Amino acid sequence: MLRKSSFLVVGLIAFMGAKGTCMEINVIGTELRDSAFDVEIPIAGRYRVEVSVKGDAILNIEDYIHNADERNYDITGAMPVDSVDAFVVLQKDGSPLDVGVHNMKININDGDAIVEWIKFTLLKKHELTPYVLKQNLEGDQWALVWSDEFEEDGAPDPKIWAYDFGDWGWGNREAHYYTENRLENARCENGRLIIEARKDRADGGWTSARLTTRGRMSLLYGKIEFSAKVSARDGCWAAIWLLGDAYRDERSWPYCGELDILENYGREIDDETGDGLTHFSCHTRPYYFKQGNHIHSKKYVKQLAGKFHTYALEWTPEGMRIFFNGEHVFTYDKTANALEFPFDEPQNIIMNLAMGAGRSREVDPSLTAERLEVEYIRVYGRQ
Repeated sequence: MLRKSSFLVVGLIAFMGAKGTCMEINVIGTELRDSAFDVEIPIAGRYRVEVSVKGDAILNIEDYIHNADERNYDITGAMPVDSVDAFVVLQKDGSPLDVGVHNMKININDGDAIVEWIKFTLLKKHELTPYVLKQNLEGDQWALVWSDEFEEDGAPDPKIWAYDFGDWGWGNREAHYYTENRLENARCENGRLIIEARKDRADGGWTSARLTTRGRMSLLYGKIEFSAKVSARDGCWAAIWLLGDAYRDERSWPYCGELDILENYGREIDDETGDGLTHFSCHTRPYYFKQGNHIHSKKYVKQLAGKFHTYALEWTPEGMRIFFNGEHVFTYDKTANALEFPFDEPQNIIMNLAMGAGRSREVDPSLTAERLEVEYIRVYGRQ
């Protein structure tokens, strides 16, 4: 591989749209080993990563290269370059970076490349979640304490829902771009929330939406119930799930906890009948899928796609139980310590529709738009 023995790493830290708030950090690598470098991030948030490079290869940037878990924290996904004679700038948006010094590495795969510089630009500061909705667990009956019925047409309620945005790969090398405040990708319509993936990028790629309660409201305990309808088409990857509010960047996971209440892949669902598999799983530091030992189950469902089904989670300090159309289908009850059970800390709801990558694999080339639809989300406490 052809690599410069030194290159410039520039961190441009700016509140986009804020008046007069701009700070630059320059880190010059003079004797880089295996293209490793350090950059200090003063503000936690979502960043644009730009690389000036020439060559014929596929690049990606890896964070926390000396982490104790020996993980590969890919914060850009694949960045192909095909420009041997002139430097070009590659760009990825939305990469999550926490405050502190980051030991990084730029990997050059499947060819040769020369890197001129790397730049980090803050697109959005991390928002602390101001409110935790903690449910009472004393009593014999579940009582409604909060809901979003998606009754008002237009954008999802900004007091409840924020957007994860960008195309940095999301740890799964997802190639689509999650947009922010774009009605084509996320809207309320006729009493339903519609998350719509569209093949409408200028480069022929996909856009979609990923909604989160982070920065608005997090949850602790109780019963969470929603009604949702998914697609059967190849490449669709629908998910409604919990992620710990402690998440700041990829090093946070799976310590912060993840619970997948709805997760399915269009390739596992019959296009004509809608029959297929839906998955339920939990990821914590001792048990997660990149170790191959996560706690999970699946269920074969008639007319899984094209029809609304009810999903529910009952969450207590003793464990997590998931129900599908009223049937108990999954239990996570590993509660020996905080590593096994990070769910004594607040969690955020995330809803997204990915297209391709991960276990969803290739997208049906005939598709131009697909949907995840949600009728309601309700939270209950005991009384």
